[in-house]
Amino acid sequence: MVKMVLNIDGKNLILGRLATVVAKKALLGETVNVFNCDSVVITGGKAHLCAEYKRKREMGTHSTGPFHARVPFKFVKRSIRGMIPYKKPKGREAFDRIKCFNNIPEEFKDSKLETIEKANIDNSLMSAYLSIKEICKFMGGNVE
Repeated sequence: MVKMVLNIDGKNLILGRLATVVAKKALLGETVNVFNCDSVVITGGKAHLCAEYKRKREMGTHSTGPFHARVPFKFVKRSIRGMIPYKKPKGREAFDRIKCFNNIPEEFKDSKLETIEKANIDNSLMSAYLSIKEICKFMGGNVE
């Protein structure tokens, strides 16, 4: 059996649309690598998104959670996890086939990166959006 590997460039892709495609491909048995996770975007106004993630950040306590990622690649991977039945064996295997990166590592420099046209923010009618990097920086993440 040939092992299918899908390398996706996340630059200017909408998070939800990207996550649905990645989750479906992983459930079908493909290995999926998502690069440039800090350039993935979430649609909505800055005030609304910042208020929403501030509320999420202030829930619970520092020791009991809920815990929210403040690093872009973990933020994206957690969003993808929400679209997979990760508590079941099939979902756990699919989730293990997904890798997310903030940039392109040396081992993948030569590989051809694909994009998802229907998930591109340029093809969307939404004019207000924020990158994952900006959201993580707002939540207190150490993002360069």
